[in-house]
Amino acid sequence: MGLSGAEILVKSLEDEGVKTIFGLPGGTVIPLYDALYDSKIQHVLVRHEQAAAHAADGFSRVGDDVGVCVATSGPGATNLVTGIATACMDSSPMVAITGQVATAAIGTDAFQEAFILGVSMPVVKHSMQVRTPEDIPQMLRDAFFIASSGRPGPVLLDLPVDIQKISGEYIRPSSSGTAFLGYKTEPDEDLSRMDEAGALIKGALRPVLIAGNGVNVSRAFDALLEFSEHLEIPVTTSLLGKGAISDNHPNRVGMMGMHGVVAANRAITNADVIIAVGSRFSDRSTGKLAEFARSARVIHIDIDSAEIRKNVDADVWLIGDAAKLLRQLTEASKGHDSAHRAEWMRQIKAFETDEPLARNSTGQDVHPWQIFDAMDDALKGEAIVVTEVGQHQMWTAQYHKTLYPRRFITSGGLGTMGFGIPAAMGAHFARPELPVICIAGDGSAMMNIQELDTYARYKMPIKLFIFDNNCLGMVKQWQELFYNERYSNTLYSRRPDFVQIAHGMGVEAFSVTESGHVRRAIERAVSTPGPVLVHFHIPRADNVFPMVPAGESLECMII
Repeated sequence: MGLSGAEILVKSLEDEGVKTIFGLPGGTVIPLYDALYDSKIQHVLVRHEQAAAHAADGFSRVGDDVGVCVATSGPGATNLVTGIATACMDSSPMVAITGQVATAAIGTDAFQEAFILGVSMPVVKHSMQVRTPEDIPQMLRDAFFIASSGRPGPVLLDLPVDIQKISGEYIRPSSSGTAFLGYKTEPDEDLSRMDEAGALIKGALRPVLIAGNGVNVSRAFDALLEFSEHLEIPVTTSLLGKGAISDNHPNRVGMMGMHGVVAANRAITNADVIIAVGSRFSDRSTGKLAEFARSARVIHIDIDSAEIRKNVDADVWLIGDAAKLLRQLTEASKGHDSAHRAEWMRQIKAFETDEPLARNSTGQDVHPWQIFDAMDDALKGEAIVVTEVGQHQMWTAQYHKTLYPRRFITSGGLGTMGFGIPAAMGAHFARPELPVICIAGDGSAMMNIQELDTYARYKMPIKLFIFDNNCLGMVKQWQELFYNERYSNTLYSRRPDFVQIAHGMGVEAFSVTESGHVRRAIERAVSTPGPVLVHFHIPRADNVFPMVPAGESLECMII
């Protein structure tokens, strides 16, 4: 007697080395959940399917394995879509498994039917629907391969409920890669302009390297460091590139772009050659393209040829794996003028000295920089720091010192409020030996706050720091700057009691209203076993002002 389709799926997941999945059961995945009952795979039961997707995303960004999430058909599947789109925009590998109505009922508007293949098509690398139990092992093997190869991203596997129930033969999948026609098992590679790129770098007087998300995704940290140190080139990062080089390294300049540091933006403005690695030149990094790096020749390195000249008109490009290309480019670029590079680095350090990050202080008010100073002192850079989206996200990127790669996790491309609280769960299960801190605003915290119950049920030692300014701060800030302070629907008339909410979910919690209590509060949270919520009251007036060099227009950073 064969195995049921659900049993074949579970066996296939085990064969792929899956140890943890995130999900929520429903009618069309009951057979799958029955098969999981006898499996060694740990299933983390969330309170909302969106949280399952974000948790799987956080799991893959921090660890070495592809994140997996499961949802039932209809609303369960569509609830995954925001998390799938988030993973797609940030090149995060994920396999999403959705239940589907029985094959005979597909297309009849059956109960909880949704055409999830069509709904998700723009935000996945690939999607497929299983038609026989025997197809499952190879389809799952292909899903994991596609999700993790080349430029990573999410893959969706749709599983009708009748296929989960009927018996079939387990057919061991091919280990030779994917069976899909048209999918390249090896990423594109174009090294034809290596010598040209090397000559540009060798002759550059004011080079700057931009480390984007691709450096973190491809784990090219050592190659990046070797390139920067041997060629004496300063390094800026995009938001998602943060951590590619230690924030304590002397060659690190900091984050560039709208909410980066002034020194990084000045370096970009004054550069004669820019080497961008794994960066897609997003609008938040470049601002108005006509104003971006007008004096620089641009060398663009990426694994995805579709990114070349999509936003910035690169002069030279190399396509392939970042680590491999950086090592070859290091050799091709030797022979630079060390004296000019040293003078350029001194000039950048002067930028940092002349226009540092603001550290305002008003009475006993709690300001964001004070929280990050205390947090970094307490954790010594060892923690994984996950953020929600908003002002607190930018404060984290500016003030928190990330010392190791893949320990700063945030939603960059999609800017998904509600990402952080569940993504922190995934980070914890991927690296349980490390402390996990989640930074949230009062607006974004409310979007998936139900997952505090999940924190408590699994006794996750995640520390959630809520920066509460009783408003939708980033939108309010734009209304202040560009809409004559017409605060339409951004100022709350009351504060939720986050401490009571946390206690109701089984999570230890307390509030901080005075700056003198910040350090003691963080030390208390870090030393307390299990999950802890710390509710910081911060002034509504605190803003994350765009980091525009003195004398330049704010509008140059806005598209």
